Amino acid sequence: MVEQLINIERMEHALALFGSFDENIKLLEQEYGVSILCRGTEIKVSGEGENVYKACRAIEGLLNLINKGEPVTDQSVRYIISLVEEGNEDKVSALSNDVVCISSKGRPIKAKTLGQKRYLDAIKNNTFVLGVGPAGTGKTYLAVAMAVRAFRAHEINRIILTRPAVEAGEKLGFLPGDLQNKVDPYLRPLYDALFDMLGSENYQRYVEKGNIEVAPLAYMRGRTLDDSFIILDEAQNTTPEQMKMFLTRLGFNSKAVITGDVTQIDLPDAKRSGLVEATKVLKNIEGIGIVHLNEKDVVRHRLVQDIIKAYEKYYSNEERHR
Repeated sequence: MVEQLINIERMEHALALFGSFDENIKLLEQEYGVSILCRGTEIKVSGEGENVYKACRAIEGLLNLINKGEPVTDQSVRYIISLVEEGNEDKVSALSNDVVCISSKGRPIKAKTLGQKRYLDAIKNNTFVLGVGPAGTGKTYLAVAMAVRAFRAHEINRIILTRPAVEAGEKLGFLPGDLQNKVDPYLRPLYDALFDMLGSENYQRYVEKGNIEVAPLAYMRGRTLDDSFIILDEAQNTTPEQMKMFLTRLGFNSKAVITGDVTQIDLPDAKRSGLVEATKVLKNIEGIGIVHLNEKDVVRHRLVQDIIKAYEKYYSNEERHR
């Protein structure tokens, strides 16, 4: 049995660390099989040597977040645990440094994982960025946040959001209304992100003035997009021809972000994904960044991470059996 003590500067930091009903500490105790007790501003960790060492590193990583003014949640505890396994818990302080923008409700929007930080840095430093990763990693939301940031700073004049209207099991013709009504459900995630950043009234005003455009990918053909921040969402459902068409729309003083999840391709049989091809064709080109996110970057319910891991394990086993 090994014991180690950690001193905390302020009592409120200890309260933030432990969480409601000690839920954060219970997660650490369960993960590492240790006992964690708090006496005033002193924390005692006891258990097997290696587990105590890892638990202390996790606690210090969480305290680092708290010192930066970040709240400690179930998701952040689990993320710190994964960083400890990689030996990267000391890098977590980089996450709280840069606020991308403020939402319409006054909430700061910033990276919550190191993968998201790499993604945002790539958008800042490149003209084209391909963000590839599973659901819940913030690919679309953070891209929209960067677009709003550039728009508010008057770096660009327009935000253009687009995605292919490819159905996942249903046909467009089954939906009521005209073409715009039919494609609106496919563009809903883009609307939701913009509403959160700008508020519905500002969004409507900018749409009427032509500063914001949300349209299906087919509407992009034949255009040259100057002074714009363009986001192509669900790009795994583009054909290589559609992807090439989109890539050649970029005009002067513009930036483009392409997002997608190559595990959720809804194209008809025998169709190649334009996103998969683009990640191979465009690598090592200056000004184009390719960022791969994984299940550790998921910021939704913890079960989303578990679901992604389960599917990856299942498909890898299937491949081995073949």
